[in-house]
Amino acid sequence: MSRAALLPVAVLLCLALAGGANAERKPVGFYGLENKKGDFSIKVTNWGATLVSALVPDCQGNSADVILGYDTLAGYVNGTGSFGATVGRVVNRIAKSRFVLDGKAYRLFRNDGNNSIHGGHRGFGKVIWTVKEYVRDGDTPYITFFYHSFDGEQGFPGDLDVYVTYQLSGPYDLSIRMNATATSKATPVNLANHAYWNLAGHGSGDVLEHELQLLASRYTPLDDTKIPTGQVVPVAGTMYDFRTPTPVGAHMDIVPGGGGGYDINFVVDGQQDAMRKVACVRDPESGRALELWANQPGVQLYTSNWVSNEKGKAGKVYEQYGALCLETQAYPDAVNHPEFPSSIVRPGQVYKHNMLFKFSN
Repeated sequence: MSRAALLPVAVLLCLALAGGANAERKPVGFYGLENKKGDFSIKVTNWGATLVSALVPDCQGNSADVILGYDTLAGYVNGTGSFGATVGRVVNRIAKSRFVLDGKAYRLFRNDGNNSIHGGHRGFGKVIWTVKEYVRDGDTPYITFFYHSFDGEQGFPGDLDVYVTYQLSGPYDLSIRMNATATSKATPVNLANHAYWNLAGHGSGDVLEHELQLLASRYTPLDDTKIPTGQVVPVAGTMYDFRTPTPVGAHMDIVPGGGGGYDINFVVDGQQDAMRKVACVRDPESGRALELWANQPGVQLYTSNWVSNEKGKAGKVYEQYGALCLETQAYPDAVNHPEFPSSIVRPGQVYKHNMLFKFSN
């Protein structure tokens, strides 16, 4: 991609935030970052602090965009798959759309049967973020987005100031840093990046032959509404054992749901709040590989089970299993499971979620 193409698109649209005719209006655009060599770049948008694309070379030096997404802002506004979005205030599901915190019951927006998922119908992936800093030059270009989540938004308590920074921290490294500060009340916080990865290139077919390794020897089983039971059990001897590199589709026929694919949280080995290796993914055909590091206790593996006939970038049509998501996170529904690591952030505390995506070929 040329450097000219990486410049921010002039204001694409001014969207009104919720609040009627007097709502605040903010510009929405696309912004690019590129390494000095010019063979690794990303594009993001302040709609949902979303990762739009990542151009990565293969073993022959041929670049491909390895993230599913849309060419236009309208795709992200109307899309339902959270492609590349920053998801919150709480990613994943909260049982029965309710929780009790400090003796007070809170009810959330139901958008997954009786459950709440990904922060509600208008979570952080469906709002306009402010561009706080945008540095395109230097060895480690970056962009920082900011969003103020108000007390009661989607049912969650307290004001929350959230920052997300995308940075090319190495020649082929992408860092994502998420910080959130509770300013008035205690609140659950569990942010994630919802990129859909296909290392052969978006729209190139399924990822069932991608080799996946998860540094996770345990997982959190689910009930029939995809809510954790509260158990934490070993992956050994199950279809969830990816401790050694294994094709994603190797056990798909025995995954619950009649081959419906993976959508479950794994418990990352090692110290919970320390940066450590979470996963490795490799596409045997292109030679592209991705190594993920993070500081969160869990990682959700999702294999695009519900993607079907989705019109994406460059005229591509995305189908089931056309990508995989590796969403580092706190355990799902942690707010209703005191036996899980806490996801509560209290006033003055800072939530920190760091990710590092290291690409190679």
